[in-house]
Amino acid sequence: MEPIYIRIRKCAHEIASRFSAPSFYHDLSWANQISRQFFDTDSIISELRVFVSEHLEDDFGHGLEHAIKVSLDAGTVVIVESKNAGYSRDFTERELLKVQSAGLLHDIKRKQKNHALKGADYAEQVLKGYRFLPEEVAMICQAIRNHEAFKYNEGSDLKEDSLVSNCLYDGDKFRWGPDNFTDTIWDMVSFFKTPISKFIAHYPQGMEGLVKIKQTFRTDTGKKYGPQFIDTGISIGKELFQVINTKFRPYL
Repeated sequence: MEPIYIRIRKCAHEIASRFSAPSFYHDLSWANQISRQFFDTDSIISELRVFVSEHLEDDFGHGLEHAIKVSLDAGTVVIVESKNAGYSRDFTERELLKVQSAGLLHDIKRKQKNHALKGADYAEQVLKGYRFLPEEVAMICQAIRNHEAFKYNEGSDLKEDSLVSNCLYDGDKFRWGPDNFTDTIWDMVSFFKTPISKFIAHYPQGMEGLVKIKQTFRTDTGKKYGPQFIDTGISIGKELFQVINTKFRPYL
């Protein structure tokens, strides 16, 4: 990463540190703990995590750390949505397994065009080697196909059939909040070797995208907590933009 971006990223972290963690983690701490425990102890998830760590490139802002965060948060959303819908413990646990598996694999083809579609096709082949029923593999792959923003959502009329897909989407879009400015964009500009002038020129357009994403959350839990993630990201982004245009103006 260029020295200028290292300095700007440090400023972004300093700004982000002044904001409290989203209330999603406080209000739903009980579900977060269940999701984390499952992620740390389930044998299939452990196997998939090793596979992903060996096959997912980590230099594009959507590496293993991103995949783990998405898996954990999507798992939390599944737990809450299942509880509110009155689903059984066994059903909930299987949905949790599916959504965390989808979370680990959802960006496995991130560097390719139409990465969600190609990632789903790749995941279908990978998951044949794991202990999933064919219909479960289909559900995981559907979730991966559906995780991109502003794209057609291949849904179902049955709420339970879309649960994994919708929860993966929301867990992934939570990352458009603070994570976007502390990690994601810096990995991406480093990978693309983006000149600072081009980065600044596209900054306003990127901020507009954050505003639009607030309206796309799919689950009740996502709709309740997702906008706060995005609003925090927007606040960080606006302050950082001012810092860049003052402190770093000679470089623009």
